[in-house]
Amino acid sequence: MPKSDIWVDRLGRALLSLLFFAGAVQKVIDPTPVMEMLGRTGLPPILVWPLAVFNLCAAVMLVLGLRLRSLGFVLAGYCLLTCFFHLNPQDPWQISIMIKNWAIAGCLLMIATRQRKV
Repeated sequence: MPKSDIWVDRLGRALLSLLFFAGAVQKVIDPTPVMEMLGRTGLPPILVWPLAVFNLCAAVMLVLGLRLRSLGFVLAGYCLLTCFFHLNPQDPWQISIMIKNWAIAGCLLMIATRQRKV
């Protein structure tokens, strides 16, 4: 892999990690919206805290390039699973978030299946 590709790969992972870092910060600063979303689906609202930790760990692992194959598959599944929380056909904003989660899952699958020679 050319050196420039290595830096582009790192930059891409850093940018993607911002999504998960922001998710962790958002859950810690104002957990109520996520707790309400979890409650509406019958899940215990207290799950917001392990989810915040999960998001933070995901961000750090993406930046550091740790276990990218496994991480990519797990995070892709996480993004697809969270789509169900945004499935609200009456709210175009929620549908937009759902479709963005599909796109992010696609990027994560590309990370998971990429051949690395770093």
